[in-house]
Amino acid sequence: MTDSKYFTTTKKGEIFELKAELNSDKKEKKKEAVKKVIASMTVGKDVSALFPDVVNCMQTDNLELKKLVYLYLMNYAKSQPDMAIMAVNTFVKDCEDPNPLIRALAVRTMGCIRVDKITEYLCEPLRKCLKDEDPYVRKTAAVCVAKLHDINAQLVEDQGFLDTLKDLISDSNPMVVANAVAALSEIAESHPSSNLLDLNPQSINKLLTALNECTEWGQIFILDCLANYTPKDDREAQSICERVTPRLSHANSAVVLSAVKVLMKFMEMLSKDLDYYGTLLKKLAPPLVTLLSAEPELQYVALRNINLIVQKRPEILKHEMKVFFVKYNDPIYVKLEKLDIMIRLASQANIAQVLAELKEYATEVDVDFVRKAVRAIGRCAIKVEQSAERCVSTLLDLIQTKVNYVVQEAIVVIKDIFRKYPNKYESVIATLCENLDSLDEPEARAAMIWIVGEYAERIDNADELLESFLEGFHDESTQVQLQLLTAIVKLFLKKPTETQELVQQVLSLATQDSDNPDLRDRGYIYWRLLSTDPVAAKEVVLAEKPLISEETDLIEPTLLDELICYIGTLASVYHKPPSAFVEGGRGVVHKSLPPRTASSESTESPETAPAGAPSGEQPDVIPTQGDLLGDLLNLDLGPPVGGPPLTTSSVQMGAVDLLGGGLDSLIGGPNFVAPPAATVPPNLGTSMGSGLSDLFDLTSGVGTLSGSYVAPKAVWLPAMKAKGLEISGTFTRQVGSISMDLQLTNKALQVMTDFAIQFNRNSFGLAPAAPLQVHAPLSPNQTVEISLPLNTVGSVMKMEPLNNLQVAVKNNIDVFYFSTLYPLHILFVEDGKMDRQMFLATWKDIPNENEAQFQIRDCSLNAEAVSSRLQSSNIFTVAKRNVEGQDMLYQSLKLTNGIWVLAELRIQPGNPSFTLSLKCRAPEVSQHVYQAYETILKN
Repeated sequence: MTDSKYFTTTKKGEIFELKAELNSDKKEKKKEAVKKVIASMTVGKDVSALFPDVVNCMQTDNLELKKLVYLYLMNYAKSQPDMAIMAVNTFVKDCEDPNPLIRALAVRTMGCIRVDKITEYLCEPLRKCLKDEDPYVRKTAAVCVAKLHDINAQLVEDQGFLDTLKDLISDSNPMVVANAVAALSEIAESHPSSNLLDLNPQSINKLLTALNECTEWGQIFILDCLANYTPKDDREAQSICERVTPRLSHANSAVVLSAVKVLMKFMEMLSKDLDYYGTLLKKLAPPLVTLLSAEPELQYVALRNINLIVQKRPEILKHEMKVFFVKYNDPIYVKLEKLDIMIRLASQANIAQVLAELKEYATEVDVDFVRKAVRAIGRCAIKVEQSAERCVSTLLDLIQTKVNYVVQEAIVVIKDIFRKYPNKYESVIATLCENLDSLDEPEARAAMIWIVGEYAERIDNADELLESFLEGFHDESTQVQLQLLTAIVKLFLKKPTETQELVQQVLSLATQDSDNPDLRDRGYIYWRLLSTDPVAAKEVVLAEKPLISEETDLIEPTLLDELICYIGTLASVYHKPPSAFVEGGRGVVHKSLPPRTASSESTESPETAPAGAPSGEQPDVIPTQGDLLGDLLNLDLGPPVGGPPLTTSSVQMGAVDLLGGGLDSLIGGPNFVAPPAATVPPNLGTSMGSGLSDLFDLTSGVGTLSGSYVAPKAVWLPAMKAKGLEISGTFTRQVGSISMDLQLTNKALQVMTDFAIQFNRNSFGLAPAAPLQVHAPLSPNQTVEISLPLNTVGSVMKMEPLNNLQVAVKNNIDVFYFSTLYPLHILFVEDGKMDRQMFLATWKDIPNENEAQFQIRDCSLNAEAVSSRLQSSNIFTVAKRNVEGQDMLYQSLKLTNGIWVLAELRIQPGNPSFTLSLKCRAPEVSQHVYQAYETILKN
């Protein structure tokens, strides 16, 4: 009879009987009793009262009985920690048992008992098992370290278990290596900053050797570990790829996907001219195709991963279109995913096949699938120009079927085809207009209205058609209302005499009767345009539209690169980075593909601050919501101070100027005149300064013309936060003029144009002195360097921190916000050298509580070198003394707003620590001046 009999008992009060049986002298009876206890525990009965009796049964040679007792212990040790300590001696004894299975069982159970009191007793047995002669015990002990680390990380580090784990990576047994890698990866995941898996070519070689011999799950651990390694050059990358390639033929799909991940990552480093690169592409296709013959759930995971691979390297599967054709019995989620990949692989070579297949799908019964198939035909037309005509005729055939949802989808995609190929297929408009009455979905109605408005001159009864939509204007969705408003304005501009009433009707509906702010705003803008300047209105509303891009639903390149590093994980199924769906304390590390060049390129991450830069104070790239509300509402969109006033055309409406006329300065419009770039800003000492400036003889000691220290460029706005636009930059001061040196990189899929920049009000009135000049459109993957001249005559508002600058950058895609910290030394002016007498009088005059003292450590320069280096950044030495072997430098500097800062710098020859004392009437500046000293002296 099987063990199921233990679960069928319905006795009451059996705890007492079990107690007696557990204490029986007969081994068989004991074993039966423990089985009954485990059965009761499994179905949820509380048998914790039997704890001491079960623990007594641990002293046995019978492996089966020992396993059962250990199972009981794991379950109840947490609720009975004091009793569990009774079992410690047995564990310690079992860890020295001659039978390796018992040693391994003991160490495995120890790892599962999550009781703090017990863990310290288990360190000694675990240490022995990690060095055990039997590999089975060592591999079990390796996993136990990860479990123990989860309970008490400090204990594991103090006992040196992590070093022992690292040594196990060089073990002779492949399974021990795999488990050591798994344990270290697990620990490293919860401590992203620790460099536990310190991989080097030697350890990689050991891992690759173990890869061939360990179990499938061991192989996955090793492959995932390899994926986190960055080879030093393309030769090493190729060598690793050659040794990983055999894993592609493994029966386990998880091993295959992990191998694909490693190869996809390292292929980045291989030159496309290599013969091996072509061979590797050919080898990657068959395993991916094989994954599609598995059960539907596995197929779906494989398809989601293939979708990423096809976006990154379509050449891998370009000849495998047929395997993505839909089978009649595929579940809907597999069908939709296959359809997506078919469109991505569509090309001139296979388009006939694809279209025939898609037309077939459009007659299926599953509504969602049919919709997607019709949309796919439109996407093929946009992607492969040669097939556009055939696609349009296919769509017209589908419209003739008069199936409602098919017609609606067809109209939506034909709108996109018109956008891609203007003046080519407009002959089909008449057919589309016949189906006007059957449209009931917002997207289809909006698409049809767009077509009627865009081609109003070709449609005789366009006004009647649009008027029919206007009758139920308030019942329509926002999307349709906005489209209808624009279409009627287009119609009015094309046929002004016939449609005056219609346009007035829609404008009053949109502005007076609507609660939707978007609709109201658009209505008012059109109203003002039409009443002020119909010619301008024509240029705006009937402007030529840019062609739409081929692939509109590609994943953004930086995100795609990150997802490639997560092939075979949940991230690759969701198509989201782990940070988007993983909650909790575990840090999620952002991964990225290795750089394509060999080791010559520095792989230092752009986030690392330059040496000497103030660390830990960089504000968020995007300001917090509070900052945005407070400060960006004050964002000065008017013309920069110092430029001539704007000339505004007279407005006939008699209403307030809704747009405030100030957008021109942000957009760099025709009325925008920037102040000359090289004007020296007037002295603003009265606004924020000390009022001392007029007492000083400013003619003495004008600074030298050499430039001040320039920090290396840092990434200010990452591409992921700005729809593909990456902005890096730094600030410079050369011969009295300040500039912001920018590097703009387009990592998106579309061209970027119409750049403009604006600063929020800031502590020192920094503002652009000229528009942002990007002379040519910025194509995908292109980088441009720009130097933007700045002045200090903008609006002033004290920021926190003082040197925080909030910036808005606009292009044809959107407006993006970021904030950065500028080094204060760019504001040190050239006439900052104070007369000696004045220095002495001012030092005494400034109250002592305004004095701040700082230490500058690790600086090995002598007094002469310090003085000349600081002078190049406009910090001037007024006097120098030697007191008791110490060099004392007395220095002065002046900020652009007239604030003077006085300094005393004490340098002890041979001592790398300097003492800096600063005095200033605005003491909040001192901390930032000290940071400027640090930055200049250490770089």
